Amino acid sequence: MKKKTWTSLALAALLITAVGCGQKPGNTAAPPTTGSANPEQKTYKVAISQIAEHPSLDATRQGFIAALKDAGIVEGSSLKLDYNNAQGDPTNNLSIAQKLASADNDLVLAIATPSAQAVVQQVKKSPVLFAAVTDPVAAKIVTDLEKPGGNVSGASDTNPEAITKLMDFIAGNFPKVKTVGVVINEGEPNAVVMTKKAEEALAKHGIKLIKAPVTNTSEVKQAGQSLIGRVDAMYITLDNTVVSGVDTLLQIAKDKHIPFFSSDRDTVEKGAFATYGFKYYDHGYQVGQMAADILKNGKKPAEMKVTVPDKLDLILNLKAAKDQGVEVTEAMKSSVKDKENNIIQ
Repeated sequence: MKKKTWTSLALAALLITAVGCGQKPGNTAAPPTTGSANPEQKTYKVAISQIAEHPSLDATRQGFIAALKDAGIVEGSSLKLDYNNAQGDPTNNLSIAQKLASADNDLVLAIATPSAQAVVQQVKKSPVLFAAVTDPVAAKIVTDLEKPGGNVSGASDTNPEAITKLMDFIAGNFPKVKTVGVVINEGEPNAVVMTKKAEEALAKHGIKLIKAPVTNTSEVKQAGQSLIGRVDAMYITLDNTVVSGVDTLLQIAKDKHIPFFSSDRDTVEKGAFATYGFKYYDHGYQVGQMAADILKNGKKPAEMKVTVPDKLDLILNLKAAKDQGVEVTEAMKSSVKDKENNIIQ
């Protein structure tokens, strides 16, 4: 009987203690903890395949990453970036594409035609964008610029009008130029397409185009030297092999006073005399905006038309002109729309 009484008293004491430690009348109980009020930010996995290092392609990549950052996709926090450079080697290029095909990426960017061709052939389960590609249709990267279909879209870095404008500029301002030399890797479809366009434009002015072929960057200098005495001016396309070795050609142009023209602004900034073009950083930024739309808004590459540069301007390098023995006339300068940014002192 006593044992039962003590047990009852103990239970009563526990109940009183529980009530005493509980909330007071009128207070609202705190909600149970279910985790942070702000869900963890998503981290996107983006891979980049770039065929080689040179200013235009590097600027494209930098612009792409900057656009993602401006969209709130920042490397180190919400962006995990896998950058791969093939160093101009076709075997490396294919290996990179095969690696990316087996990886779990939210998006893959291919910079330059060879990289885009390899990535498109291999990567099927991730959205793919390309940049710095001259002719996506001829390179069989997409079948239609307006409706690319599949998992691929991007931006071409060439408006065919730019090549025609540059050749017209040469013909109109260099009456003594009767031959133009081109160092070219004919294994790059983009270089072939652009060279053909330049040849057709020059032919209308009675100017002959002479090719000096190469298969790798180490041959660029020798090819350039082979043009000495045979050409009145030199021109290079968006040829990754040649642009990677352009310093040797610029030196030849300076030593021999040969006017040197290029297809990209970056090479003009480096020492070519003139081009009709745009900033590759802006080109990459444009593709980065497409990427942000895919990652954050679920846009499908198939629905995104392939874009081309639409703001072309003549770009002149006055120091290069002096080095190459070119007299820059007022007529040349007047052809530049944005003189503040596109006449390089």
